[in-house]
Amino acid sequence: ILTILGNSAVLATAVKRSSLLKSPELLTVNLAVADIGMAISMYPLAIASAWNHAWLGGDASCIYYALMGFLFGVCSMMTLCAMAVIRFLVTNSSKSNSNKITKNTVRVLITFIWLYSLFWAILPLVGWGYYGPEPFGISCTIAWSKFHNSSNGFSFILSMFLLCTVLPALTIVACYLGIAWKVHKAYQEIQNIDRIPNAAKLEKKLTLMAVLISVGFLSSWTPYAAASFWSIFNSSDSLQPIVTLLPCLFAKSSTAYNPFIYYIFSKTFRREIKQLQCCCGWQVHFFSTDNSAENPVSMMWSG
Repeated sequence: ILTILGNSAVLATAVKRSSLLKSPELLTVNLAVADIGMAISMYPLAIASAWNHAWLGGDASCIYYALMGFLFGVCSMMTLCAMAVIRFLVTNSSKSNSNKITKNTVRVLITFIWLYSLFWAILPLVGWGYYGPEPFGISCTIAWSKFHNSSNGFSFILSMFLLCTVLPALTIVACYLGIAWKVHKAYQEIQNIDRIPNAAKLEKKLTLMAVLISVGFLSSWTPYAAASFWSIFNSSDSLQPIVTLLPCLFAKSSTAYNPFIYYIFSKTFRREIKQLQCCCGWQVHFFSTDNSAENPVSMMWSG
């Protein structure tokens, strides 16, 4: 419920502000699409299976569920990686160079992200890697337990781990460390904090928001990754069902955090949320008469 309502609010405000959206904000929209797509396509089936105390459906529904989870998971990870790279480029470029990141450029990047995610998601369907049920039996994912005695499976998980997890995560960390170092050096040059430009303060705030989004995603998925890798080299029976269930639920909760982070750090998002009225469901005022231009540095994801 939190995922669907929160990310629907993000998408609704994006539609209302479509003419004012900066190019990097399209990545925020893409992340919301991935989060709400995961919630709609996966969570109802998992919840119904939990109430049933067993997986509903056969192999076809299991493969569908695992494919959707892999697709949206990789898409979210790569979107966060693209966010980090763009924020690094914007922070370390002059204003004229930062304006070169156009909406068309970001649209091409988003298209590549989806194609890249789809490529990895369909590989188990064509024979490289496997999909299968989770050890606790009420959801499906990559069949981790088949990899310790299968060269085909192990090569897939190793490649996937490096190209869809380690490399993007290291890129995210490196970009934000680079941004933090630049901001630190810039603040050292300004002895009086009252003289720090508002644009610089906003840049620091936007960077903190981006860092929290990435940290929320990575920290949510880390316990699940640890449990999954344990099952690669050990029998899944060595772990209690609750030990494998809780990391899976925690990972799924990652889709609900971002709207709260936007609400805390973005005045624009808070203002737009106040214009959403709750009366027997969400009613969005798409046709606002207030078309006054706002200061570019007040955007949710200013470029």
